[in-house]
Amino acid sequence: MTVNERIKEIRQKLNKSQREFAKAIYVSYGYLSEIETGQKEANERLIHLISGAFSVNKHWLLTGEGRMFNSTPEEKLERVTGLFNELYPEFQDFVLRQIDELIELQNIRHEK
Repeated sequence: MTVNERIKEIRQKLNKSQREFAKAIYVSYGYLSEIETGQKEANERLIHLISGAFSVNKHWLLTGEGRMFNSTPEEKLERVTGLFNELYPEFQDFVLRQIDELIELQNIRHEK
């Protein structure tokens, strides 16, 4: 499997359309389509953007070896839960407000 094919696999695993995926990594839909079909080769910048935006294991993306993601959503949730439980109640409230605001920003960004 090529890097380009692994990029498509990541997008499908995340259940994102080409447009959604491209928007999240700040590239055009057309460019992503050309990558996925093999018309263009993935460059270092694209690999860096995908790795950063979706917590993709860069080594896996380049070679196919190891885990696709740096950590699973379940692992992240377990870590967040542990850290959250260590906070004082007033800091927990602060964290929840921040999450609410991030979701609002995400929804606004998604509507554009």
